[in-house]
Amino acid sequence: MSRQGASTLSPSSSMTSWWKYDVFLSFSGVDTRQSFTDHLLAALKRKGILTFKDDEGLDRGKSILSELLKAIEESRFVIIIFSKNYASSRWCLDELAKIVRCREEKGLTILPIFYDMDPCDVRKQTGTFGQAFNTHEDKENIKRVETWRDALEEVANLSSWHLQNR
Repeated sequence: MSRQGASTLSPSSSMTSWWKYDVFLSFSGVDTRQSFTDHLLAALKRKGILTFKDDEGLDRGKSILSELLKAIEESRFVIIIFSKNYASSRWCLDELAKIVRCREEKGLTILPIFYDMDPCDVRKQTGTFGQAFNTHEDKENIKRVETWRDALEEVANLSSWHLQNR
């Protein structure tokens, strides 16, 4: 089921974008799946906002990563919930890189939330984010890690919400 969105070119343009989801949620399941993310999802659903969350929106039998990346492309907004273990997940970082590309190419709106962590740790990749990148650099190619670093810095510089002890 597709949704019609606002024009991506200009008010006079006849070309419109189509979205399958209003919102895509990007989060570390270890940190927030059964707490903050589930509460946020319930609130979005109560407001009638069609939201993609990985354990609800994936088609069985298909590649998880390709389905996640496709869902990002089909979303109008992305809410990224940065938490302590977000950067430990290569899945989350690959999602993040795709999100930033879609922001640049399609005008995707990114809404960052810093959940019980310092936004500076994301921006500068320090704290748990720095520790995660030390691990990734041992295992991953340099270009991929640089893409992740650039994406984190870009998103961490957006206007956001900073939630401590909630």
